[in-house]
Amino acid sequence: MSATTAAWLVLAAPLAGTIITGALFNRLPGRAAGWVGTAAIAISFVFALITLAKLQQQAPGQRELTSTLWTIAGTTGVDARATILVDPLSVLMICVVAGVSTLIHLYSVSYLHGDRGYSRFFAYLNFFVFSMLLLVLAGNFLLLIVGWAFVGAASYMLISFWYRRTTATAAGLKAFVINVLGDIGLVLGTFFIFRHTHTFDLVASFHAAPHVFASGNGDLTAGCLLLLVGALAKSAQIPLHTWLADAMEGPTPVSALIHAATMVTAGVYLIARMHPLFQLAPAAGDVGAIIGALTLLIAGTIGLAATDLKRVIAYSTMSQIGYMIMGVSVGAYTAGLFHLMTHAFFKALLFMAAGSLISAMGGSQSLNRMSGLRRALPFTFGCFLIGGLALSGVPPFSGFFSKDSILLFVAGRGGWHWALYVAGYLGAFLTGLYTFRMIFRAFLGDPCPEAAELIEHGHLFHPAVPTNPANGEVEDTDVGFPGPDHVIAERAIPMRAAMGLLAVLAIVGGIVSIPNTTSWLENFLAPTFADSTIVSHPSNGLLYFGLILGAAISLASIATAYVVWVAKPALAPAVAVRLRPLTTLFENKWYFDELIDAVVVRPGAWFGRFAQNTFERVFVNGLLIGASTGLVRACSALVRGMQSGILRVYAGLMLVGIAGVGLYFLLQS
Repeated sequence: MSATTAAWLVLAAPLAGTIITGALFNRLPGRAAGWVGTAAIAISFVFALITLAKLQQQAPGQRELTSTLWTIAGTTGVDARATILVDPLSVLMICVVAGVSTLIHLYSVSYLHGDRGYSRFFAYLNFFVFSMLLLVLAGNFLLLIVGWAFVGAASYMLISFWYRRTTATAAGLKAFVINVLGDIGLVLGTFFIFRHTHTFDLVASFHAAPHVFASGNGDLTAGCLLLLVGALAKSAQIPLHTWLADAMEGPTPVSALIHAATMVTAGVYLIARMHPLFQLAPAAGDVGAIIGALTLLIAGTIGLAATDLKRVIAYSTMSQIGYMIMGVSVGAYTAGLFHLMTHAFFKALLFMAAGSLISAMGGSQSLNRMSGLRRALPFTFGCFLIGGLALSGVPPFSGFFSKDSILLFVAGRGGWHWALYVAGYLGAFLTGLYTFRMIFRAFLGDPCPEAAELIEHGHLFHPAVPTNPANGEVEDTDVGFPGPDHVIAERAIPMRAAMGLLAVLAIVGGIVSIPNTTSWLENFLAPTFADSTIVSHPSNGLLYFGLILGAAISLASIATAYVVWVAKPALAPAVAVRLRPLTTLFENKWYFDELIDAVVVRPGAWFGRFAQNTFERVFVNGLLIGASTGLVRACSALVRGMQSGILRVYAGLMLVGIAGVGLYFLLQS
């Protein structure tokens, strides 16, 4: 089996899982749909590993393979083919996506048990993974756009999975609309590049770019900025980030899949994949780096004020993706992808632990109601703690090595990049602060009633009347709403297995690229980025300084969180009152939703109403449709009037017509 054949099978397995679970949704008994969906992704992961092994057998200079299944359209100037590109970058992505997605599916087998949409959920979940795998394996812009759009559609279906919950459907629509804006950017960016390279093939475009574009070319810069719009929308970077926190309305495994292995990492992948183009458009790369740095800081401050457990983790994702976007935008491709990989491990773990925690709380997600759950949920606490330490960048956990590798490269660029370096470490302090704010508030202190019931009686808390945790609306547990069962990791072997494996990876994942010790990941990705012209020259002194500084900041942030929320719990409310303007700003998420509503939504709605009441009603309906309809009716009446049935009238009209034609030709001669 060749590497490309295995890669096609990587795509085929989740597609087959989607079809089977979708077609047989009402015939699969019990958890069968869950196991079929999980097996499909596990098979995909096995083929991803085979693809990796086969690619490693190639010489480093020959690790860029393409395979075309069929030609979609082949005309002059258009080369639309179903082509995949198998190289170290795409193989790394399919291994991460398929591997982490397998564990999320395994977790979901128990977590969604009892939900009336069980089979439908796994059909959607398989389709989501298929779409992401198609995106990262695409060998041309057309297939990339298809995968990009499929990911957006799948996210809408999963975020709105509980479709009778009004907040879920609104969140799904919001995510879909913002991602369509990103789709438009991707399509327009492709047009700017295609008009010069005359090919949709990625490899051919990259080879042609240095010959058809000068550095800083206006069309290329515009194209890369438009590609960046697509990346920012998909990866939830400001100002196109507002959909991400609302996406927490979907089931917790969906949150894990979106944030850890699939959707939000697509923007990072896109910039890394398009690096030959971005290197010729340095202004676009600078814009991406600045937006990434701003995002990691703004998201960190919002995470300090949010009280919804899943939303705090969502803002941490937004912040960590900011690191990755900043990294790949300044040329730290390997470092950015390294953080993408480790982040997938610990962020999926955090969401899974959060799901177990929320189940113990009877569906409540508010940190204000949680306390003392450490004794009630010891396994969940251990996993949450490991994920939190990795997210905070505490050595020797995986996040410590990957985050600092980005900042080291940034510092090596020098100049104005030092501002990004400072922002990165400030963001690291915020990360530890909001992460351990979650941990200390949820797991330490006196047990809340839900924790006490679990400790004393071993019973999970079940609310008398199920409600929407977002707005308190009363719900039932029928189809379209969350099911009646609440499942914690302590009592579900599939959940414990998935979380246990991710906990191990969160601890040891950094081993693939330890500074001055191991360089497996860098060596593996080297063929893909061998043409990179961006250089960074950090000294060993800067390396060790960064590692020590990163560790010190992480530990200091945890110590600060302990003082504020454990040792002196009255301190947090006092600081919030003293810094009321900042607290209000952070609680209202920097007013981005209100700003977009005022600048985009309301003017757009007003213009739509104006166009409907004036242009459409008066011009289109009145003049175009009304006038043309009247003309047709008049002509019809004239023709009907001429249909007298008298033969001599028809003969006379025929003679007049023949005479007219003859006169026309006489005049032309």
